Amino acid sequence: MTSFGTNPTRRELVLVEPNPRVKLGKAKWLGVLRGQDLVESLGWLSIMWVVFTFLIDGGLVGLTDLHAALSAIDRLSALIATDLLLIQTLLIARVPWLDKLYGHDRATLTHKRLGKPILYLVILHFVSVTWSYAIADSKNVVDEFLTMINSIPDLLTGTIAFVLMIIVVITSIKITRSRVSYEAWYLVHLLAYGAVMLAIPHQINVGTDIAGKPLAQFFWIGAYLFVGLNILWFRLLSPIVLSGLHGLKVSEAIAESSDSTSIYISGRKLKSFQAKSGQFFIIRLVTPGQWWRAHPFSLSAAPTDNTLRFTVGNRGDDTALMQTITPGTRVILEGPYGVFTEDRRTQENVVLIAAGIGAPPIRALAESIAARPGDVSIIYRIRNRNDAPLAEELQEIAKRRGFYLHILEGSRKSPTSWLPAGNDDHLDDDERLISLCPKIAKSDVYICGPAAFTKAVEKSLGIAGTPVNQIHAEEFAW
Repeated sequence: MTSFGTNPTRRELVLVEPNPRVKLGKAKWLGVLRGQDLVESLGWLSIMWVVFTFLIDGGLVGLTDLHAALSAIDRLSALIATDLLLIQTLLIARVPWLDKLYGHDRATLTHKRLGKPILYLVILHFVSVTWSYAIADSKNVVDEFLTMINSIPDLLTGTIAFVLMIIVVITSIKITRSRVSYEAWYLVHLLAYGAVMLAIPHQINVGTDIAGKPLAQFFWIGAYLFVGLNILWFRLLSPIVLSGLHGLKVSEAIAESSDSTSIYISGRKLKSFQAKSGQFFIIRLVTPGQWWRAHPFSLSAAPTDNTLRFTVGNRGDDTALMQTITPGTRVILEGPYGVFTEDRRTQENVVLIAAGIGAPPIRALAESIAARPGDVSIIYRIRNRNDAPLAEELQEIAKRRGFYLHILEGSRKSPTSWLPAGNDDHLDDDERLISLCPKIAKSDVYICGPAAFTKAVEKSLGIAGTPVNQIHAEEFAW
């Protein structure tokens, strides 16, 4: 185990009392699955409902020619696409009741997967409605589309919404997303909300399956209000209101390593946030150049009633400015988010695995987790001593609580390995992992680090026999 010197700028380490107990067993995980099943059933029921209303309104009656078939396709594709769009928007709204069931990563992944089917359905609607009108008016589709824009109320806003959706989907493609900053991506994705809003008049006033039909209007207006109010409160108003009421501001900034700094945020009655070790917040620093830029950071210490701490790595953009943030700067926090917490734990033994700046949530969990001496093993993968934020604190926590700590320093033994070179290079990663943590197959494992690191560790855990439901990882995907 690597030994680290004392950071001269560090305050004396004061730890919170760990959680006194935690519920374990498979019943806990089954309860989460039942909650997920309920939410997903409601989603499927909403789709079945819009199909049902389409059918009882004679959607498949009179399909005697191409014009009638295209009309049915344009109606049904529009209904299903709109319903899926509302579900997709809700998934990325970070509403607490969804976040507790799925976590940020899974909700974001589902949101991404819905993007292409929605776009295909909207394209199908756009093509079929224009084509069917062109057949009825004996025009080509281009002339018919221009006529429709000029003659049908709200169709122009619907077309703008369609264009915005295409932009959002294109920027969500992996190859495009990798070339833009989080801030640019975030601003573009505000267009998704714009697309939803612009589509409302077109759908309510023009759509033959909704206009003049009280039951359908009740459903769709209710669905729009439900999604809209969740977004309005949880994404916009709640962070501003609660941050102001709690008087959040930066109280201190302390360097942790060559490229990371711990930022202490103080306030009043912070326990009302109900934050837990392992969770993350979206942070906005209220300064002229940074208030509009949001960044996700995990708690790097167990939360208290007057302090929340985040350890920020210098990764360019605003994170470099955060290293020298002035105490007293006002802060807006959105959250907490994530299920990378002890609430998902089902086993007595726990293994905490971190790499580099993935240490903050692992350090917070180590501080507050309910455990006896010997129940917890910590693996901290680092490149070198200068790139090991919070290593001293992890050593102190392990010492005080009787946890096993393995700080693994150095370059990878091979391009496909997540472990460093050493005397046991003849062993595969899963074998080395078992040698470090013999009870790994019967442990809950929490992993935090770069995406490639996390996937490599998960592969080793699968070979070592750790069940999928005992593996916990969140990457703040966007």
